[in-house]
Amino acid sequence: MASHNVSRGVVVRAYAVLREEGVAVPRSGGRWQVRRPDQQADQRPLADRLAEVITDDDLAVGARFPSATTLCARFSVSRPTVSKALDKLEAAGLLSEARQGKQRTVRALPKRTESPES
Repeated sequence: MASHNVSRGVVVRAYAVLREEGVAVPRSGGRWQVRRPDQQADQRPLADRLAEVITDDDLAVGARFPSATTLCARFSVSRPTVSKALDKLEAAGLLSEARQGKQRTVRALPKRTESPES
């Protein structure tokens, strides 16, 4: 608001128009984010997207999982966000425990949910 020298009311009205057009999407905390046409972001939880890394990269049980730094760059998220998602995969039994100086490994392959063919 300050950088464009407009009031809060103007911003709220602008987001209302963007929301009606389907350009603004709700975010946690009552916030809104403008989604540009060239940005078709995956809206699934990061833990689900990280589980797909196992199948997308053809990782077998016992294979090294990409580092947190690599995942941060790949998914354009912060390190704490990646750490929380990796903890969820660890709790689900898909990844080994994290230890300093030791890279995580794949403990199990994610179950695929496929619809039966009719």
